[in-house]
Amino acid sequence: MSHYKNVENTLLNLEKYKTKRYTLEKVINKFIEPGNRIFIDSGCSEPIDLTQRLIELGPTIPDIEILHFLSLSDLDYYKTAGGIEDLFRHNAFFIGKSLRNAVRDGMADYTPMLLSEIPKLFKTGQMHLDTALIQVSPPDKYGFCSYGINVDIVKPIAEAADNVIAEINPKMPRTLGNSFIHIDDIDGYVFSDHDIIEFKYQPPDEIAERIGMYVSTLVEDESTIQMGIGQIPNACIEKLENKKDLGIHSEVFSDGIVDLVEKGVVTCKKKTIHKDKIICSFVMGSRKLYDFVDDNPMVEFHPCDYTNDPFVISQNNKQVAINAALSVDITGQVNADSIGHEFYSGIGGQVDFVRGSARSIGGKPIMVIPSTVTLSNGEVVSRIVPHLTLGTGVVITRGDVHYVVTEWGIAYLYGKSVRERVLQMINIAHPDFREALLEQAKKWNYVYSDQKLPKSIEGRISIYPDKYETAFQLKNNKKIKIRPIQSTDERMLQELYYSLDEKDRYLRFFAPQSDFRHKKVQSAVNIDYTTDMVLVGEYSENKHKKIVAIGGFFKTDKPDTKDLAFTVHKEWRGNGITTFLLNYLITIARELNCSALSGTILLENRSMLNIINKSNYPLKYNKIEGGVIDFIMDITKQ
Repeated sequence: MSHYKNVENTLLNLEKYKTKRYTLEKVINKFIEPGNRIFIDSGCSEPIDLTQRLIELGPTIPDIEILHFLSLSDLDYYKTAGGIEDLFRHNAFFIGKSLRNAVRDGMADYTPMLLSEIPKLFKTGQMHLDTALIQVSPPDKYGFCSYGINVDIVKPIAEAADNVIAEINPKMPRTLGNSFIHIDDIDGYVFSDHDIIEFKYQPPDEIAERIGMYVSTLVEDESTIQMGIGQIPNACIEKLENKKDLGIHSEVFSDGIVDLVEKGVVTCKKKTIHKDKIICSFVMGSRKLYDFVDDNPMVEFHPCDYTNDPFVISQNNKQVAINAALSVDITGQVNADSIGHEFYSGIGGQVDFVRGSARSIGGKPIMVIPSTVTLSNGEVVSRIVPHLTLGTGVVITRGDVHYVVTEWGIAYLYGKSVRERVLQMINIAHPDFREALLEQAKKWNYVYSDQKLPKSIEGRISIYPDKYETAFQLKNNKKIKIRPIQSTDERMLQELYYSLDEKDRYLRFFAPQSDFRHKKVQSAVNIDYTTDMVLVGEYSENKHKKIVAIGGFFKTDKPDTKDLAFTVHKEWRGNGITTFLLNYLITIARELNCSALSGTILLENRSMLNIINKSNYPLKYNKIEGGVIDFIMDITKQ
């Protein structure tokens, strides 16, 4: 650390406050009595020496209630204290690894609360606190100690406690912002020189990589990012290297943000509030991260009743919230804290940031989740479920959820009907479970009774080929997304067809068409991607999406020949869309070992004839009669 590497200088600086210095045993005995309620500093800031001594002295100070938020140390409160189960009673606002088994076994409590609202419990006196055990940096020349890498609920709780015991550690970074406590407000301290707890996420696997890739498509340049605790939210950060001028407003961040700052991706220059500043309430990571935040004016730490206040969050334009889920049902209810009746983690800041980002201009709340999980017995089960398991809690309601992302794609649920939600969620579930999810949805009348899914000739689920997603810049400078059609596109396809006038419908369908009901349209959106391909041109404006063009080929009685068809909305013609779709379809057809494309065109459809004739591929006209022309295009050569 840049300020307090020299232990001797630190001790010399503390000499003026020597009346507050105690040994570990004396400080515990002086300020903690049987039956007290105490709080132990959070996350990687846990005061290890104080906590260890508290445990050892436990039999002399029974019936203590210990409050925690995200305990990450390896300390065993029960074993160290001689295995006395009821000596301490722990109460966790978020269940860390050291207390998970204790909560499961009924030896510790869990208090579910929004992170932003925990400080209010203590500020209002609803929960009285006798003593706070904290870890801080040494005091500066003015007597101010920094709470270091954890300000979160620690600062407001310490301010409300009757007594504050500090572990002053020169290895604790001196962080800036609303992150200080004056040594006059510390009742007793011990000097420590142990390393700060470090935390490391496992390297992202292929599933996390794919989820991160999908999330990156949702993040725009100049967005402000929040990422929750978990391997996948942090894996998403690695996929943002090509973005520009990102900002950070998050209750927590890890090493990945340091990398983005060093690469010039995170600048915070376009933030709406706290311009040029990374805003957080705590960090957890490696020594590299701790060195980065040490006395860094770019990083401001604040208590979580500020960082997690949805009103404050919403003032960041393009606030993106990335949080992990344990399971999500097909209507969009998100479970993130429990596995059935067993509490696993906690609410944390998810609700705060989901609601804050939803109210941000251009904001996006995103839930990330792998589509499956392997149980201890080796069974693979779906995390996308018909209904949440009995006892499972709903952290994010179906009314709050916007985006859900798995390794199979993105479901956008906000403002969607139950039927639309179900199809979106099935579309991102693991293919092995989609049929079962659909059958259950049919039993509950959530979808059409004849609802189908894309299937291959062999009857297996046909997997959406996202590799064919691209973008096309139109002559009018607008950009549309070109992608394969999906089963969830049924309504947008109907809207495109209903927008056509009578002449356009005749040119497309060769006969008058007055309706495009589900039974007629369903087959067009549920295709076998291994034999057919339908590409849509999707235009988005203010989160409203519509299909403005469609083009595709379909199998014929000849395995090497596909039949072509196109439709473009009248207002979007003359921009080169059909020509682009034709050339792209030819590329895809070649990949599917197709040698020819065929089609039927009305002679009065001169614009389509002109596009086909200008394709530069050999054409053969088979017959011309009744105002109709049939053609075959050889795509093996130009």
